[in-house]
Amino acid sequence: DGIPRRTPPSSSTTSAMAASMASTSLSARQGYAPARVAARAGAKPVSAARAPLRVVAGESRIGKHAVPVPKGVTYTLKDNLLAVKGPKGELEFQFPDLMVMTEEDGAIRLSKADESKKAREGHGLYRTLCNNMMVGVSDGFEKKLKLVGVGYKAAMQGKDLNLSLGYAHQVILEVPQGLKVECPSNTEIVVSGYDKVEVGNFAAIIRSKRKPEPYKGKGVRYADEVVLIKEGKRK
Repeated sequence: DGIPRRTPPSSSTTSAMAASMASTSLSARQGYAPARVAARAGAKPVSAARAPLRVVAGESRIGKHAVPVPKGVTYTLKDNLLAVKGPKGELEFQFPDLMVMTEEDGAIRLSKADESKKAREGHGLYRTLCNNMMVGVSDGFEKKLKLVGVGYKAAMQGKDLNLSLGYAHQVILEVPQGLKVECPSNTEIVVSGYDKVEVGNFAAIIRSKRKPEPYKGKGVRYADEVVLIKEGKRK
């Protein structure tokens, strides 16, 4: 018919044009060709090779310090079995083989036996446990609690702790061996002892008998505990 007709470009020509546009773009000139343009052109996106992430853990900020031996405290250390004796009492603990315990001048140093995950996790923990043993048999630990509420009171009844917490019955708790419980007033309780775990555990048991409620704050709380008070319903 004599009319010139336009031949559509082939797919290979289209891919070449798109790749050329990608290479002349601002991103390509800055050193990184966009993967989306290359994907539209049918070309395989080039992904930058990443180096494997390697975490290098340093020494524990707590575990690297030696544990000082207080004055008046004696100890024996054999095969990671530490036994300490002081004015307040005696304690012993078997440390795992992950720790290497060495005696220094008036102190005990704990170091990791290897660079395994368990050893790195427990370095600061076992150093703290060792320090708690030394402090416990020399100075001891204590937890203070207070009772908030009308008619709430505490008193020692022989060797047991008698609590009036608004129930129809009295709450009587037997004091574990090695702990000392005092009631300076009707609304104050002081738990003391040489084992930090036992002191904290018994104080938590006392608190659990009447936890602080969030509207008036009534209940048993730690002396330094902050109870957030909720706003009640408005009429």
